[in-house]
Amino acid sequence: MAIVQNTAKRKLADGGIALGFGVHHLRTTAVPMIAAAADHDFLFIDMEHGAASVQESTQLCIAALPTGIPAIVRVCSGALDEATRLLDNGALGIVVPHVDTAKQAQRIADAFHYPPAGTRSWGGPPPIYGYLPPHVAEAQKAVNDEILTVVMIESPESVENAGDIAAVDGIDVLLIGSFDLTSALGIAGQMGHRKLIEAYEAVGKACAKHGKVLGMGGINGDEDSERYIGMGSRLIITGSDHGYVVAGAMARATFLRGLTVGSASAGKKIAGKKKAGKKKG
Repeated sequence: MAIVQNTAKRKLADGGIALGFGVHHLRTTAVPMIAAAADHDFLFIDMEHGAASVQESTQLCIAALPTGIPAIVRVCSGALDEATRLLDNGALGIVVPHVDTAKQAQRIADAFHYPPAGTRSWGGPPPIYGYLPPHVAEAQKAVNDEILTVVMIESPESVENAGDIAAVDGIDVLLIGSFDLTSALGIAGQMGHRKLIEAYEAVGKACAKHGKVLGMGGINGDEDSERYIGMGSRLIITGSDHGYVVAGAMARATFLRGLTVGSASAGKKIAGKKKAGKKKG
């Protein structure tokens, strides 16, 4: 069976933008279809801040494989054992938060790639091949090419070391966690602050120099989004399932609460007058 392609990684490789649909609370197999209907490119399953278990996350990952919406999972910092289990069970990428040094990045790159590119252990026929892989050597090389490895830049130290981190083979994306980074910089939540802009500039330069992708997380305002995408961000975390539900529900509720009770009958009277006017003419 042919390998399932990581369409988001290929889109990034072609110079495009990939949008990630944040998953904190949704658990059903409809999630990747919802992400596709919402014009997103991948699932961003959050096991760092969400409550999904490895079992629940892997079921979403496997359900996503035939949809063309790859599942990328953010694990907790240092949880590389969970990350490799997720990769063995349908995840097409891993996001590791709070990566401050090239040494940490190298350990991550090694853990997520099969030899000779890394040290990942072969766990048997993987779902990325529909459990029918070719010879193990061929399969390992092909799987290595499809996995998206993302490290998060969330501290002044990581910004300072961005060049060394970006130079690590096997790291594909440096994703700026804007909320945590602004907190660490003493400007919590100020997404247009000069310090954050300078951080994006520094990390963007490191990515450009080493052929890596700059990622944007935690940026919700239109003006800020335009700024940081204009500065080269291409892997974009657009928001989360609960954020979308609340925003959509609030917008609809605001509209409905703004209507006047009885306005429908008034509308009928106006329509009736218009019809009468036409007959009279």
